[in-house]
Amino acid sequence: MAFPTMSFDERYRAIDARDIRFDGQFVTAVHTTGIYCRPSCPARTPKRENVSFYPTSAAAHEAGFRACKRCLPEAAPGSPAWDLRGDVAARAMRLIADGVVEREGVSGLSARLGYSSRHLTRLLTTQLGAGPLALARAHRAHNARMLLVGTDLPISDIAFSAGFASVRQCNDTIREVFGLTPTELRARRHPANAIGVPALGEIDLLLPHREPMDAAGIFAWMNARAIPGVETSTATSFARNLRMAGGPAWFEVRQDETGRLRLRARVAHLSDLAPLVSTARRIFDLDADPVAVDSALSAHPLLAPLVARVPGIRVPGAADPHEMLIRAMVGQQITVAAARTALTALAEALGEAAASPAADDGPGLLFPTMAAIAEHGAEVLRGPAARIRAITGAAAALADGSLTLTVGDDRVAQREVLLARSGIGPWTADYVRMRVLGDPDVFLPGDVAVRAGAAAAGIPSDPAPLTAWAEQIAPWRSYFTAHLWRAAPVRTSQRKADS
Repeated sequence: MAFPTMSFDERYRAIDARDIRFDGQFVTAVHTTGIYCRPSCPARTPKRENVSFYPTSAAAHEAGFRACKRCLPEAAPGSPAWDLRGDVAARAMRLIADGVVEREGVSGLSARLGYSSRHLTRLLTTQLGAGPLALARAHRAHNARMLLVGTDLPISDIAFSAGFASVRQCNDTIREVFGLTPTELRARRHPANAIGVPALGEIDLLLPHREPMDAAGIFAWMNARAIPGVETSTATSFARNLRMAGGPAWFEVRQDETGRLRLRARVAHLSDLAPLVSTARRIFDLDADPVAVDSALSAHPLLAPLVARVPGIRVPGAADPHEMLIRAMVGQQITVAAARTALTALAEALGEAAASPAADDGPGLLFPTMAAIAEHGAEVLRGPAARIRAITGAAAALADGSLTLTVGDDRVAQREVLLARSGIGPWTADYVRMRVLGDPDVFLPGDVAVRAGAAAAGIPSDPAPLTAWAEQIAPWRSYFTAHLWRAAPVRTSQRKADS
């Protein structure tokens, strides 16, 4: 349940029940103490007349409240509202998490969203209670807290990893937000977070998320599509190289013996660490609200057995928007295995060797640049000439900036821009929107596996009646799609869609 749909009474009932499901979706500010908490805070429930609710911790901080030392609201999973909502505020939050303010400033964020800095500040303050600078500052504080309690990095390294311009700025912000020095905050970390000493230059963090979590399903998805040399995957882990703003990076998400998810990562530049964590969370859909999704889908008798079989299903995200478009276009109208073969050949021929930080235990290639695919893709790709031209043309447009594709795109505009290009049909445009934006309400009625899964579940499987039937599932049709993929017979589930 997203913040804007909840009444004061619903939010108050959530904090009275200490309902962990709502952690990260709003914070509770207590006027008598001057602090704000996550909904599940174990402290005594304050009186109704003494509380206010804020959609973000930045808003609570701007209103003069300090983070609770007991529940540390910054440690909660992110809000699913930023995927559920497609408005400017949600797009801004996704871009802030991706480090745009640190790299490009508020003016860069505003330009990406098509607003002046003044208007964007006014809009975000009205909707979220804080402007872009305050929201970015809160995100830095969250990142610093995460690294302080989850790693043994020196505080000076943490300051720059979290996006602060100086160690002093980091120290001042942490004291202001948490009422603790960085050293005091680190001393409060839970013993369960200890992981021993990681390799030189490596971090190892817990990835908080809401339960239930279908980790086995998303690892299996990654394993079926992993490009050898670029990615490695097992039943309980996924690792890959990728390019970040400061250089090559490597990360691994794994499930430990207790069932928790952990992130191990190396970056070439400390400023890339926080955006890398956000990327990993997006790939594994860790800010989703599985209880809300499962409850909505289970309300339909034909879907209830699917949800009971796979509670907490996740919709996989994308490591890189540009790469995702090329992978989707290569995979049109062919099997998953055939797409993997074609992409492997592309990576081996045009990918760059991954230097440190991947070291010896990570995959050895970076996915080809868009410029390399534009220039040499036709020499490697196989298939109809028109499809190859479409792929290399899209890569060229991404390389020269005439086509933009980011996690902060407007959903409708992104789809229209992609559909306007030769060789991109509804399946590809919608699949990219699902994976890149994390849009929870995408449906793929032309997908062969989706239709097969629908037939197996007793749902109309022809595209038109299936589309009509799926309308009742909004705004969770991406998760409906994921369930139908899982329900499809094994052979059929390896088939792609008509684009």
